[in-house]
Amino acid sequence: MQQKIMALRYLVSALALSAAFSLVCFAQQAAGDKKPAPQVKEYPSTRVEALVLEWTRARDYTKEYLDAMPEDGLGFKPTPEIRSFAEQMLHLAAANFNFAARITGQTNPYQGKNLEKMDELKATKAALSKVVLESYDFMITGIKGMNDAKLDTRVPVANMNRPLIAALAAAFEHQTHHRGQTTIYLRLKGVTPPGEKLFSS
Repeated sequence: MQQKIMALRYLVSALALSAAFSLVCFAQQAAGDKKPAPQVKEYPSTRVEALVLEWTRARDYTKEYLDAMPEDGLGFKPTPEIRSFAEQMLHLAAANFNFAARITGQTNPYQGKNLEKMDELKATKAALSKVVLESYDFMITGIKGMNDAKLDTRVPVANMNRPLIAALAAAFEHQTHHRGQTTIYLRLKGVTPPGEKLFSS
């Protein structure tokens, strides 16, 4: 019986000692290894500034897709009847130009041209990337020239008078849709697509 009591005392002492060491280590870590909390930025306070931020994020994300595709993958099609990688990106760019011109009043620099059919834009990654990123810059520049009140102006789009902010939302959804489609193109070329980029940093 006495041996059991002694063993129990040793066990309790060992647990107490272990707990004490753990507390000391925790206190030292808390005091010495304190990392500064990440700085939290404020989201833009106006809708125009927010749109510029989000379209800039979209531009940067699309560039990651363009950079990821090997040069020899520009003409790649997962199946014969659909667009090639380059044509998907050029379709995206054409829509950016068209939406931006309609919504912001700028003159579309490619008015009347079918970007998907322009072989010179599909020949190299440099040429393709240039026009696609130019389409985002065109949109961003146009948005910067607007104000929040202008975003509520209604214009006829697809048989309905819609506020410009709604048309911009459709434009954003369109570029997201076609960029997303190219994920499978990259996978089939043995390339890991860029990671999700839901938020601007």
